[in-house]
Order: sequence, then structure tokens, then C-alpha cells
Amino acid sequence: MNILLVEDDIALAEALKQTLKHEGFVVNHLTHGQHAILAVRTGASDMVILDLGLPDMDGLEALKAIRKITSDLPVLLLTARASIEDKVSGLDLGADDYLAKPFEVSELLARLRVFERRLSTLKHADLKVGNVVLELESFRLSVDGHTVELSRREFMLLKALMENAGRVITRDSLESKLYSWGEEVASNTIEVYVHHLRKKLPKGFISTLRGVGYIVKLP
Repeated sequence: MNILLVEDDIALAEALKQTLKHEGFVVNHLTHGQHAILAVRTGASDMVILDLGLPDMDGLEALKAIRKITSDLPVLLLTARASIEDKVSGLDLGADDYLAKPFEVSELLARLRVFERRLSTLKHADLKVGNVVLELESFRLSVDGHTVELSRREFMLLKALMENAGRVITRDSLESKLYSWGEEVASNTIEVYVHHLRKKLPKGFISTLRGVGYIVKLP
């Protein structure tokens, strides 16, 4: 799950990044609302954590702009503002939830898990291509009815491929699903994960288009 964290408090942002990465999330951090709006346009994020007190614009204005781009992207507001009016305004503008500062990290993680379950439900709770089923809510792969163990990144990679079954996915696009901006990635990392997945999947399930990317072909 790829999270866009928009927070200008660097110390808080760094602490959140480390915690969220430890929990298996991919986290990209920005400090300005305008940059966040541009990032949302790329479509790479699965959810947004948005602070209301940004240096270049009010977080509610950023939220309004994000909702003009997409109505489906889950947005969690972080706010140090105490008034109920600000919270109501955020929800009315399309925020899915809000969390008042200071907050417990355990509560933030619980709310993000709710987002994950909601996204899984919206995407029909599982992905099926032939005899391969990827259960998004339980993070489980089954082949011919037999459960197959996956690492978190193997799961994320296979999910991206199966969600786009029948379409070629580039290596760069897959990297964006697995790694944060600026994170050092070995040149053959995606190839290694695909190699591991192929050992666990039916022969030919993932095809390579040399110089382009990978595809899960429809039956």
C-alpha cells in the first residue's frame, strides 16, 4: 500500500515514515500542498495522510483540489485545530477521516487498516486469474486451492500485476508500488521478485516483454 504523507513537521514526518515502513507500507513524503496535488495526479498513491497546517496553502484547499482530481482516493486529515468546525469542514470537503494531534501511532495504524479493508472491499476482496486467487483482505495467495506463502513485497507486486491482467506493467511502475521516492533500489530487484513469484505460480503465469515490462495474461 502506497501512502502519500503530506506533513511539514519534519521530525513528525520522519517518525511516521519509519513506523509506517516497519508496518510494510510504502511512504512518500512531501511538505507542500501544491506538490501533493501534483503527486496525486500521477495516480501512484493508494491513500493520503494530509496535514491541515501546510506552509504554502491551507490543507483544506489542498483537499478540495485533490477531490477535483479523484473522489476515490482515501484521505486522512491530521489536524492540531481544536474547533469542530474545521473537522466538519474537512469531512464535508471529502476527507474520509481525521486524527487530532497529538495522537497515538497505534490509532493511526488502526485507521489505515480500515482504509486497507475498505479498498479491498471496493476491489471485490480478491483477484482471480485462472486457478490463481489473491485474497486482498487476508493477504493470501492460493493456487489450485492450495495456500502459497508470499512476502509483503511479493504480494504487492503480484497484486499490481493481477489488477492489470491483460496489460503490460512497466518496471518503473512496479518499483513505485514497492518503494518510496529516493529509496535505493538495485537494478535487478523487480526481476528477483518476479523470479521468486514464478516459482510459486503456474508456468507462464507472468510473462516478460523484454525492454518493456511484465504481464499476467488473461485465460
